[in-house]
Amino acid sequence: MAAKSWTPKFKSKDGPIYLAIADSIAADIASGKLSPGTRLPTQRRLAEDLDIDFTTVNRGYSEAQGRGLIEGRVGQGTFVKARQHQTSPLQPSGLVDMSMNLPPRFQNHSLTRRMWEAVSNLEDRGLDLLMRYQEPGGIMEDRMIATSWLAKRVPSVTPDRVLVAAGAQGALLAVLSVLAGPGDTVCVEHLTYPGFRSIASHLRLKLAPLAMDEHGLLPEAFERACQTMKPKAMYCMPTLHNPTTRTMPLVRRRELLDLARAHEVPVIEDDAYGSLASDTPAPLAALAPDIVYHVASLSKCLSPALRVAYVAVPEERALRVANAMRASASIVSPLASATASQWIGNGLADLVRDEIVQESAIRLRVFNRTLPDIAETSSRGFHAWLSLPEPWPRGELVSRLRSVGVGVVVSDAFAVADAPEAIRIGLGAPATVEELDRSLVILADILSQLPAISTMVV
Repeated sequence: MAAKSWTPKFKSKDGPIYLAIADSIAADIASGKLSPGTRLPTQRRLAEDLDIDFTTVNRGYSEAQGRGLIEGRVGQGTFVKARQHQTSPLQPSGLVDMSMNLPPRFQNHSLTRRMWEAVSNLEDRGLDLLMRYQEPGGIMEDRMIATSWLAKRVPSVTPDRVLVAAGAQGALLAVLSVLAGPGDTVCVEHLTYPGFRSIASHLRLKLAPLAMDEHGLLPEAFERACQTMKPKAMYCMPTLHNPTTRTMPLVRRRELLDLARAHEVPVIEDDAYGSLASDTPAPLAALAPDIVYHVASLSKCLSPALRVAYVAVPEERALRVANAMRASASIVSPLASATASQWIGNGLADLVRDEIVQESAIRLRVFNRTLPDIAETSSRGFHAWLSLPEPWPRGELVSRLRSVGVGVVVSDAFAVADAPEAIRIGLGAPATVEELDRSLVILADILSQLPAISTMVV
């Protein structure tokens, strides 16, 4: 495949031309204009096209080759080098750790290049992005982008009610510190996000576990807690609940919100997985924006590395929450926030989310083929909740799995009250589908045996 018509586009006339040639090659590879295997014009042809001397082009190609961008093939010409996409190696222990609930890696290399290109384009925002602090809660440009992202699920949200936080953990810490103080009670599902338990412990709060059924949190349990404990807030994850994957139906959402309003209990809605699920009921924040604090992390739907979460708060509460952010995490990383805004603004975020959803569906099919009908899953998520068959105790199973190189997380990490005999399996954590398949086969094989038979002690 030849690119005889390709010529470099120089962004500036400053600096050596040979470096500009190499930089142009790098930019066009990142944008997809030059794909792996493309044959570049001969050095002499390019020198004629640019009206420069042959030596300058030679130095430019040599610079690009030194960067690993191109390669010369004897008797054939100069070609764009194929990039090596390596999967992440196993941990030194050899463990396939499915205890972390990570979005799966996808194999769309063109999209990956565009993600990195968008990061490099942040240079256009100038030195202030690197050398200046920003205001807690995010600059208005990023808050407006955040509003456009949230509006897909919370249509009524406006920029004056939206803040940018340092991940879900930073957002939850700020919100919770505004709503409750040491010794206060906060209601949670009896199986809840471990990070929230950690925050509550740090703030010296009491957690009141609320019973759940197959549809999520039970309204009658919440009502009893409101009558007897006078909670300062209620935290829940109504969409693709972690760890159970359950999604609360609309009727129950409305019933819970009616109770919260009647007892004047503000609600903290963790919507970490909501962007993955387009066919779920409206978020609590869309139904009751006056009492709901909506936290939408980008870690599960875009990238854990961004450490960015968007927070929609009730009217006239933004300043208090922003001040709490200032006191705890100070500001979100301007680089991370700008990257998120760049991805959302140019449409990359939607493409990345869709790739994550598609890869998750592939992994879910592998799970259902290997462990059919014995776990709770969601067609849009990437974790599974497995209630253990008798006579397997959770501690012994997790220990046995670890001894053969498979890591999962036991229910105790989520349980506010008594922990059930169950484990959560992160389907996105293994580097490849093949690695996931091998791990699930090991799990299925162990579960098919009795605990005493699955191991040998001498």
